[in-house]
Amino acid sequence: MNIIEPCEPSVVMIVDDLPDNLALLSDALEQVGHMVLVALNGTTALERMTRLKPDIVLLDALMPGIDGFETCRRIKARPEFEDVPVVFMTSLTESEHVLEGFAAGGVDYVTKPIVPEQVLARVASHLRTARSLRDARLAGQQPPVRGADAVREALVRRYQLTAREVEVLEWVAYGKTNRDIGDILGLSPRTVNKHLEHVYVKLGVETRLAAATLAIAMGVAR
Repeated sequence: MNIIEPCEPSVVMIVDDLPDNLALLSDALEQVGHMVLVALNGTTALERMTRLKPDIVLLDALMPGIDGFETCRRIKARPEFEDVPVVFMTSLTESEHVLEGFAAGGVDYVTKPIVPEQVLARVASHLRTARSLRDARLAGQQPPVRGADAVREALVRRYQLTAREVEVLEWVAYGKTNRDIGDILGLSPRTVNKHLEHVYVKLGVETRLAAATLAIAMGVAR
């Protein structure tokens, strides 16, 4: 298997009611140096998170008892976990299910059957974003917490971004690819790229990472 190196070892929680999925992902994550916590259901996951806070959660959407969407809502309802990125794992790819996952507090989703290399890449990407946000806060670069609408208004006012450009920038800050953003917003990847070109010019940056970092510093991707 083509292993992707993580930015640094982290604590990853996997929540899935299928032991085979837990074993597959645990092996892949441990091979790149991550510490893995596992749970077969949402209730157990919440209990274990109180003992050891994970850096990221991989969460099955469909589980007996409380499903993944409700589990995510309960995670995000606790202040100590609101900064932990949650990535859904699901065979549900209809737009309403994808949007439900984001509305519950998820930052991304991967489709089943699971491809470990893809999961490792997503994990590494979201860990980098989470650490950039944490480092910005520690360095005093993060403004006081504001509502999402206030952040969007600030981007429009300060950089003259359009509403669509703000939406694209928000998803870039969450680590989404152009194809992912297109699927979410109903745009072609080419159109997404055109919006990003305009965003780079207006922000005065040249790279996707620079745009995401600036957005995070303003309060996007909380």
